[in-house]
Amino acid sequence: MRRQKGMTLVEVLVALSVFALAGVAVLQTTARQASSLSRLEEKTFASWVAENQQVRLRLEQQWPEATWVKGETVFAGVRWYWRWQGVETGDPQVRALDVEVRRHKEAFAADASLRSYVVKP
Repeated sequence: MRRQKGMTLVEVLVALSVFALAGVAVLQTTARQASSLSRLEEKTFASWVAENQQVRLRLEQQWPEATWVKGETVFAGVRWYWRWQGVETGDPQVRALDVEVRRHKEAFAADASLRSYVVKP
């Protein structure tokens, strides 16, 4: 009897299933990375919007109110909802400035939040 050369049908099917499973795993990993990249981009833009609000208040030399001041802006083609408030510190000449930014108006958690300190003008 001669020895067969090549692979049997069962061996081919097993090899195909291994490659299919590997392909599915690669696709899932790629999809997760794309989702993570999108979220990272969103958080980066939100932090830039928060920084822009802090800079605007400093340039206007505005003393931050102790209540939330709300507004919205368009940045990178997206509407962002921000709010800021002054927080009393131990020094009456200094206030903490908290800025929060959300992509969705009704979102519970902020996409970015920053705190800085402002000296009374």
